[in-house]
Amino acid sequence: MALASVFLPLALAIIMLGLGLSLTIADFRRVLAYPKATVVALTCQILVLPAVCLGLVLAFGLPPALAVGMMLLAASPGGTTANLYSHLFGGDVALNVTLTAINSVLAVFTLPLVTNLSLSYFGDGGTLGLQFDKTLQVIAIVLVPVAAGMAVRALAPRFAERMGGPVKIASAVILVAVILGALLQELDNLGTYIASVGLITLLFSVISLAVGYGAPRLAGVGHRQAVASCMEIGIHNATLAITVALSPALLNDTRMAVPAATYGVLMFFTAAAAGFLLRSRQATPAPEATTERT
Repeated sequence: MALASVFLPLALAIIMLGLGLSLTIADFRRVLAYPKATVVALTCQILVLPAVCLGLVLAFGLPPALAVGMMLLAASPGGTTANLYSHLFGGDVALNVTLTAINSVLAVFTLPLVTNLSLSYFGDGGTLGLQFDKTLQVIAIVLVPVAAGMAVRALAPRFAERMGGPVKIASAVILVAVILGALLQELDNLGTYIASVGLITLLFSVISLAVGYGAPRLAGVGHRQAVASCMEIGIHNATLAITVALSPALLNDTRMAVPAATYGVLMFFTAAAAGFLLRSRQATPAPEATTERT
């Protein structure tokens, strides 16, 4: 795991830098254009999904390490892939960008909180948890690269646009190499782990997508904004969860990375199925959605 201590945080930092290169201050201000959709989506992301995940974990009776891994996944913000899926299936991509920006900032506080509560509740005594110094490390590998990317975008927008592609490729290559190396160390137990979390991660993915679309619609949010919320809430940043779980400086437990790694594969199929289902629906906004941008 020596290489993971360097390259895994580096991969996440590059990913978050890439996110920052695509963001501007206006993306944070845009929350004023989507007040209801933003509040509903963030409430689902921060409060509803961890509660749903806890219920699933208790129902499935997962061992402590996998249970903490599931909660870590639930606490992770939406991934940048949500923007692509939202675009493909008729969602409001501008809202996605706004939610991703806000979620990335909030995660540096909510993720350590949920993780520590989970470690305490499930009693995994082999892990020290995310104390203050480790929480600062989460902030450093999440928030600092985003801020740096935004600064580059503000000072050199053309350069930021040119670097978007190479940054994504570099992060993907490093990430895949490190994750494969980590999983190979647990090769003998990998089949058992995946069998233990395959169904629960599938259910969690489906429920996340359903809550992401259903809650905004019940609140009177328009169809396009609800699709954006569906993808943002239904496509978690599994990379962040894997990084926190595997990094020797943080949790340093391969077992805790298994739920996020399994979910990271399944979510592409469940999100695509949800997208095709939603695209077949008539994109008619709810009566109350007239105050939201369409």
